[in-house]
Amino acid sequence: MSYSTYPPRNPNPEPEFNPWLVRIPLLIITGGVLLVGTLAALIIAFQMRYSNLVMPGVASSGVALGGMTREEARAALLDSFRYDDQVIFTFRYGDQFWQYSAGDLGIGFDVEATLDQAFGAGRSESVVSNLAQQASIWLNGRGIAPVIRYDQNTTLAAVQAMATEINRPAANATLQIEGTSVITTPGQSGRALDVQTTLMQIDEAIRSLRPGGELLLTVNEAAPTVWEAETAAAKVRAALSGPVTLVADNPAGGQPLGPWTATPEQIRAVLSLRLVDNGDGTQSYDVDVNTEAFRGYIANLAPGLISFPRDARFHFDDQTGVIRPIQAAVSGRALDVDATLARLKDGIFSPTNRIVPLQFSYTPARFNDNVTAAELGITRMIAEATTYFAGSTRNRKENVIEAASRFDGIIIAPGEEFSFNTWLGDISPETGFTQGKVIFGGRTIDGVGGGVCQVSTTIFRAALLAGFPITERYSHGYRVGFYEQQNFPPGLDAAIWQPTADFRFINDTGFHLLIETTVFPQNDSIQFRLYSGDTGRQVVMEGPVIRDVTPSLNATFVSNPELAPGQELYVDWAKEGADVTFTRRILDASGQLIREEAIYTHYQPWGAVVQVAPSDPRLTTG
Repeated sequence: MSYSTYPPRNPNPEPEFNPWLVRIPLLIITGGVLLVGTLAALIIAFQMRYSNLVMPGVASSGVALGGMTREEARAALLDSFRYDDQVIFTFRYGDQFWQYSAGDLGIGFDVEATLDQAFGAGRSESVVSNLAQQASIWLNGRGIAPVIRYDQNTTLAAVQAMATEINRPAANATLQIEGTSVITTPGQSGRALDVQTTLMQIDEAIRSLRPGGELLLTVNEAAPTVWEAETAAAKVRAALSGPVTLVADNPAGGQPLGPWTATPEQIRAVLSLRLVDNGDGTQSYDVDVNTEAFRGYIANLAPGLISFPRDARFHFDDQTGVIRPIQAAVSGRALDVDATLARLKDGIFSPTNRIVPLQFSYTPARFNDNVTAAELGITRMIAEATTYFAGSTRNRKENVIEAASRFDGIIIAPGEEFSFNTWLGDISPETGFTQGKVIFGGRTIDGVGGGVCQVSTTIFRAALLAGFPITERYSHGYRVGFYEQQNFPPGLDAAIWQPTADFRFINDTGFHLLIETTVFPQNDSIQFRLYSGDTGRQVVMEGPVIRDVTPSLNATFVSNPELAPGQELYVDWAKEGADVTFTRRILDASGQLIREEAIYTHYQPWGAVVQVAPSDPRLTTG
């Protein structure tokens, strides 16, 4: 075994120098320099490597663009960005819809601007800043938002195109009358696309890159002023659907009066059409008819449609003291033009009832069927007169019967004046009278109504005996034999001639007067009976006093071709002329004189009038 020997230790050795104290810092400095140099070389190499490339970590629209050239990045981006072509927006209004791609709405991808941002990432004027940004991008990555181009003019054009199809002005309902045809169009609400709201919806969808979908359009609606015209049109169609016929009941019974017709053309001429406010901002058509245009025509009908009230007629029952109707009362009527025009208006607008009854106002009769003798104060017969007409022609007898019937059963009220002509009515063939001999102008002639004076004479005598004041009376020009039959004295006849000569008296009592007439053909007589209340007065007739009698005239012969030679037909008989006076005294119940009056008649002399054959020699010598 061998040992190495060292020199012995110096108990106070000198300190030795450690070279590592120098080496280590040098090594560190050298290493740092080398590291910096290496890093610088690497950075330079990196910068040179990516000088024309996108920095690593840069992406856009999900496409990693790091290390790509501009052309490569452009192609990649264009290939990946299909928003403008593939995204479809559907715009809907009701059952209408429109579809536009994002590109159609003015949306486009600005790839160059996007590339500019991608290439600009990590590149700036400051080297330090660039290195920091590049390190951050390399470590964390950076997304580049695609730059979207949005042309609002294109969007506006698309929205306006939809508006063109949607928009329409509000249209009022229309009504036109062409001839008798009616044409209508309904009202239509207006609508307008809310362009501003639609643009805002599109803008919001684009900014958020909404992946298409449906957008409901906002459309503002405007109501028309006139919604409908069919209601008024229905009235017009009804008015022009056919003629309107006016009719009137016949007061005498039988067929209705009329008809009077308004044609559709006449109705069209008086129709009026106007718009009226409904009070809520809307209007409606109003159809009216100017019935005033028919007023004159209807008013002209009125006189022919008037009927006067007709009192009931009665007979007095002497056994029971009651009156019984022999003819029913009839109310009078007058055409109510205003009410008729209102009915006409209703008829014009009625689609079914085109027959319009004329409207009348009615006046009830004074004495209806149910009036009683007690109500009228009638208790007994107060006077009676009978005259005879033997020898009258058949026509004269018929006229007597016809005229007498006009007075049978009539009532004269207290204070009322009786007029023979008023109650008799028109004397004509149409009213039932026939041709006969009448006295006119102081001679006897042929005329309608011969024999009527037999009736006026009879009522005159009855009125005298009843004590009524006589207010109008005319005598015949000469004495008439009919009125002196049965030995009746002259001077109490009453002649009438329409319209100038009448016979009148006044019922001056406080009771109603009932007049009854009876014609007795078997003995050729007519009788008037007057019924009223008991006034207690008495009538005393004195006379006649006949003065200044003058002889009759010679006979006059008149040719009648219907007579054979030797035949004669007396038309008038020879009568003396004279002045005849009766005195009538009216006394009260105690016999005191109430009134005294003279009844004077002047008769001119008269010669017989005889009809003979044309060959009778007396025609030339008489």
